[in-house]
Amino acid sequence: MDDGQSRVADYLDDKLQTASDLDSLDALLANITAQHGLLKQQLGDAQRDLHDAKQAAHTHHGQLRQRADAFRHAQADIDRRLMVITASETSDEAVPRFEAVLDTLHRLDVANGYVELLSEVHVLSKHAQAQLQTSNEAALQPYKQLRALHTRLANLQDDAEGAAPQLLHHVNHITQVLRTKILDAFSSDLDGLLKRIHWPTPKANIPSALQDEWETAIVKLLDLQMPELEGANYASGPVDKVKLPPVLFPLEVLVQPLEMRFRYHFDGDKPTNRIDRPEYFLSHVTTLLNDYSGFVGDHLQPILLRHFRGTDLALNPVYIDAMSAFITALLPMLRTKVASLLPKVAGQPQLLSHLVHELMSFDTTIRDNWGYDGGYGIDGWKGLSWEFLVQGDWFGRWLQVEKDFALSRYQSIVDAPDFGDLDYDSVDPKATKPTKGAIRVNDLLETITDRYRPLTSFSQKLTFLIDIQIAIFDKLHERLLSNLEAYLTMTTYVGRKAAGVTKEEQEKLLGVEGLERLCKTYGSADYLEKAMRDWSDDVFFLDIYEELQDRARQASSIGSMSVAAVAGRTSKSVEGDSDGGSLFDETASWYARLRERSATIIIDTLSNNVREALRPYRHINPWATLGGSSSASATNLSPTAEIDPLLTHLTSTLTFLSRALASAPLRRITRTVLATISSTLWDNVLSQYRFSTAGAAQLHADLAAICRVVNKAVGPGVAEAGLRKCLEGVQLVGLPVKGGKDQAARTSAALSSSTTDDGGDGAEEDWEAWGGADADADVGADGDAGAAARVPPKANAGDTTAAARENVNLGLWEVERRLFADNQSARDVLEELGLEVLNEVEARTLLSRRVELAG
Repeated sequence: MDDGQSRVADYLDDKLQTASDLDSLDALLANITAQHGLLKQQLGDAQRDLHDAKQAAHTHHGQLRQRADAFRHAQADIDRRLMVITASETSDEAVPRFEAVLDTLHRLDVANGYVELLSEVHVLSKHAQAQLQTSNEAALQPYKQLRALHTRLANLQDDAEGAAPQLLHHVNHITQVLRTKILDAFSSDLDGLLKRIHWPTPKANIPSALQDEWETAIVKLLDLQMPELEGANYASGPVDKVKLPPVLFPLEVLVQPLEMRFRYHFDGDKPTNRIDRPEYFLSHVTTLLNDYSGFVGDHLQPILLRHFRGTDLALNPVYIDAMSAFITALLPMLRTKVASLLPKVAGQPQLLSHLVHELMSFDTTIRDNWGYDGGYGIDGWKGLSWEFLVQGDWFGRWLQVEKDFALSRYQSIVDAPDFGDLDYDSVDPKATKPTKGAIRVNDLLETITDRYRPLTSFSQKLTFLIDIQIAIFDKLHERLLSNLEAYLTMTTYVGRKAAGVTKEEQEKLLGVEGLERLCKTYGSADYLEKAMRDWSDDVFFLDIYEELQDRARQASSIGSMSVAAVAGRTSKSVEGDSDGGSLFDETASWYARLRERSATIIIDTLSNNVREALRPYRHINPWATLGGSSSASATNLSPTAEIDPLLTHLTSTLTFLSRALASAPLRRITRTVLATISSTLWDNVLSQYRFSTAGAAQLHADLAAICRVVNKAVGPGVAEAGLRKCLEGVQLVGLPVKGGKDQAARTSAALSSSTTDDGGDGAEEDWEAWGGADADADVGADGDAGAAARVPPKANAGDTTAAARENVNLGLWEVERRLFADNQSARDVLEELGLEVLNEVEARTLLSRRVELAG
């Protein structure tokens, strides 16, 4: 059995498995018949497709064979022809010879094109020159065609990578020759008209009869220049290589007699030609602008508007604005003059500096007074000074001249005999006094700012700022710091021995003379720090800082310095995106630290001197043995002799400081000194000895003497605030044994008169008016200072005496009983007495020092 029969048998076995399957035999046969017909149809289609494919392949093969035969015949014919043409025996020899012939033909074709182009150029040139003999206007059309041809050749030359330089040069030469002839002819027409109106007299005017002729002469020149203007793009290019705007042809003709006059006065041996007076020729140009602005505005402005309206040049003020065009025409003669003058003054620093500053002043006048922007749009006209400093590379030389001048001026200020003298007259009487040298250095730096403020280059401004201004600030800071270090060295034991300082000299250093040295450093640092803060708000420095931040975000370096180096000299905020910084942040912070250090040394010196002055006072003990039964006699008590050194020291030092320092630092320093006095007296007197009523009255008289000295120098109420704890302690320890109206009244009068002499209104003085808020921050280092900081805003000695008047019946025994009863009772009695600084523990300890309570 073959494979087909086996498959049929398997199919029938699958379909006819049971007797019931025979019923569907007809349907099965019909299905098989349909499938057989479908398969025969598919087979027929496949056979037809196969026949068509074979036929197409046979046809394609035949076509390929025919094309191959035709190619062989053509190749053989070409080879035969090449061998015949080139007289070669083989095709390999014929091909190079044929290529050489083709190259010759190509060059011949190019040469023919050149000849045709040159012929067209010469035809246009001769036609234009022929027209010049009859009508100048008629020559414009062939010139414009020639100019357009030249422009097209120049563009093709760039695309062809410079393939025909000789041709371009020849066409350019012919074009320029023709342009010169036409320009001379047109200029001659305008010049003749100008002579008829007597130009350049300032009162020259165009009469109505010549108006048409005037406009025609101007328009002809503008038409001649129009192709050049449309192709010019002078405002583009590198920042340091900006091209100059073109001068309009009519303006060239107008300026020629003015330029001749300028050269007559400033190029010869006339008295006006002086290298030390560049302002002569610069002011001459501004005079020309003033004299001829009316003529230019009346007779040129309308023509320019009509001519350029609707063109791409209408937005450029150099073309559309007559005064801008007039300024552009005058600037070349200035450039020539300055270029010839700079080498002559290069070796003379003062003359070079003067010339540059006069140029910058002239630039400012042209920009501000005449609104000239050179057609550079947003960037604006940078000025003649920028052209020579940047493009002419004179900035380095000029910077060195300015730096040498600034440093020499600074050195002369430093070497002056009165450099370190405090200046009491140049600042507000209530302000901290700087030295005369600091004021002069600040004036020098402001002068330097004025000298480079007109610069338009950011990098030049930054170089001036860092290399000159901040450099001088650094030099002065080093000098002030070295003076402070020298003072510290001479006031130490080792330094005194090394420097050979005598005892008398040491006493002077620790007295007013030493304070004056410290105040010189403090006042100078304070003055210059404030000056830098004020400069930071100047628009000029704000603009530099903002541009500095922008450039720092975009690049890792600024000029020749890295961003980190620039930030180290100006402000750390330059490296980040933080706001609120300024150009002088770093320098001002150095001066602020110097000021703070000087203030700290002043405070330490005064505190040490106060402790030393109180040394004899701390060792006396008359407080329990002083006699006297009437406390009212306290008003007539004289200060203890041992307190005189302190009073003398306070009088001399605070009187000096009140003249040298402003109110705020004076009060801060005084409060710290008073805190030292208070803590010393509390620890060494009130807490050490026992007191009788008379002894307490004597101590109160001594405190009152201190208050009078301090209040006289610093201001009313300051001493009472600083010595509040001691004054309350004296009031408590000096309570009368028996209370009563008479006794209390006498005690109140004594307290009031002794603490308010020479400034009795101090009891009503507002605490905040004398820096009560500052006291919390500045005096809290010592124990008494912290107690004073806890005083409410209106707590002062006047409150104590007022409380004493109200509580007329409180005596020693009653206060003692209530003070030791319990804490609440103690607080109540202290409040009734008006004692707000002393706490319960301190009050009990202090009251136990009373001799009547000793047992």
